[in-house]
Amino acid sequence: MKPKRIALYGLFIALAFIFSYIESLIPIPFPVPGVKLGLANLVVVVAMYGMGVKEAFVLSIVRILLVGFTFRDPSTMIFSLAGGLLSWLMMAVFKKLKLFSMVGVSIIGGISHNIGQIIVAILYVNNTSIIYYLPFLMVSGLVSGTLIGLLAGLVLKRLQKFFLYEK
Repeated sequence: MKPKRIALYGLFIALAFIFSYIESLIPIPFPVPGVKLGLANLVVVVAMYGMGVKEAFVLSIVRILLVGFTFRDPSTMIFSLAGGLLSWLMMAVFKKLKLFSMVGVSIIGGISHNIGQIIVAILYVNNTSIIYYLPFLMVSGLVSGTLIGLLAGLVLKRLQKFFLYEK
């Protein structure tokens, strides 16, 4: 790996970690538990389009584990892993298919993240009535995915302008 790429990995992991922490400090006045802004996903989307799908996977997993061991408990980390893995998988598939723009792929990631967490929640509490949260979480995934996708596009343009990525 080139030193520039290693430094970029470190920078992205640090940013995703910091964004996760900042997000945990922001109270979301929403009656449905689990609604978040998805700030750390901004870094994952930028990495996916700027560095590659595999690199975004590593970044996502490392961030989830770091945040899980630092700020959360193991059960919360399982929810994050399920959401993060499904989100990454769906974004990777739809990015490769080229059916959607970066914003569309980000929306798919936001919605998939919530679906992954709902699946784990149903299994965790052994109660399917939690599925009723899903429509609310899908709307929040749509909104946050749109915002994250738009921001990621702006960030990528800026980074490419300053030659941080080799295309």
